[in-house]
Amino acid sequence: MNNEEMRGQRREFLITSAFVAGGVMLNGVAFAVGGAHSSVDDTIKIALIGCGGRGAGAASQALSTKQNIKLVAMADAFQDRLDETYQTLSAKFAAKVDVPQDRRFVGFDAYKKAIALADVVLLATPPGFRPMHFEEAINKNKHVFMEKPVAVDSPGIRKVLEIAELAKQKKLNVVVGLQRRYQANYREALKRIQDGAIGEITGGQVYWNSGGVWVKPRKAGQTEMEYQMRNWYYFNWLCGDHIVEQHVHNIDVANWAKNAYPVSIQGTGSRAWRTGKDYGEIYDNHAVELTYADGAVIYSQCRHFEGTANRVDETFQGTKGRTYLAAGGNKAVLWDHNGKEIYNHPTKDNPNPYQIEHDELFAAIAKGEFKFADAERGAKSCLTAIIGRYATYSGQVIKWDAALKADNNLFPEQLSWDAKPRLMPDANGLYPIPTPGQTKVI
Repeated sequence: MNNEEMRGQRREFLITSAFVAGGVMLNGVAFAVGGAHSSVDDTIKIALIGCGGRGAGAASQALSTKQNIKLVAMADAFQDRLDETYQTLSAKFAAKVDVPQDRRFVGFDAYKKAIALADVVLLATPPGFRPMHFEEAINKNKHVFMEKPVAVDSPGIRKVLEIAELAKQKKLNVVVGLQRRYQANYREALKRIQDGAIGEITGGQVYWNSGGVWVKPRKAGQTEMEYQMRNWYYFNWLCGDHIVEQHVHNIDVANWAKNAYPVSIQGTGSRAWRTGKDYGEIYDNHAVELTYADGAVIYSQCRHFEGTANRVDETFQGTKGRTYLAAGGNKAVLWDHNGKEIYNHPTKDNPNPYQIEHDELFAAIAKGEFKFADAERGAKSCLTAIIGRYATYSGQVIKWDAALKADNNLFPEQLSWDAKPRLMPDANGLYPIPTPGQTKVI
């Protein structure tokens, strides 16, 4: 296909999206949402919502694709984060960054202003904001790349599932940053697993054991809202705990291998190493069992302990063999029960999956294709991780259906710098910690 044909397809695709926004019937569903952006040239305009490290990375990957991409708007709650990322991206992609001061938006409602100006939205704020930002993007007829996790509680998951259906009806592409789904060794191994190379999956183990992440100590003059948002990893309304924010990658691989979601989860966890007031409310270790409808159990473990053995990988056992997978090193090996190799993925010259996510998304958009509907799958793997947190915090066996219906919204009632989050510290600066046997989660 030549460039002129590609431009023509994309113009037709955007015109179709504009008709949808104006109320035209699509697959039997009428839409009355207005304001869809529809470029008439081949430039794909993007907006970055969330200008931290992952946001800068996502924008860099989008701007590194082969398509004619231009960053036209940015939004963040904090001026300093926006300014830093703007300087970084401008220096690296001078010809592709067109974000004058009046298209750099700061504040809790900044996302609405930036989303309105783009064809494609990159959502990379702390995940507690993801459902509301995703809803705005799809309501305004934008294609979406959104980082995982896509929510931190049951109401958030329900909202994402609702909007995921709307995105499919509108034929808006949505890619979720569970990048193992775009990594060559995982794609090749899981294709063979689902073709029956090692039989039915009867069990497995998935891990993210590491030394932990950053801490942002409290500064003089900060309100509680600003402190929690700066130190967002340690508060569940923003992060969901590291079983959700980080270990969801491995849990998603478990669901992928089973081609299913667990019906119940039980487990245990605690604060054993990370116990000070700088660490908010979250645990530093979780060990849970994911039980699927066919009786298969996959063991899931994550921890943040300094000075201990690290492990980030997945292994599964089937009725005909077993497999070992790891993102680091692009490893994927399948064996039969006699130890004979069925498949061994070449570890060299594999493309960067973070880049592939964007390469494939923007290629589809440029061609006028509806190809990616990751939101439902991403939401269900995130719910799996959230249920894991419910299980470790409560000490109870948590059923999937009950968890999905739970009314346990963690989001603050009001968003302002002076507003109080639902969780507040005591006089010593310590936060209430979940206690198994006492804490109720659903």
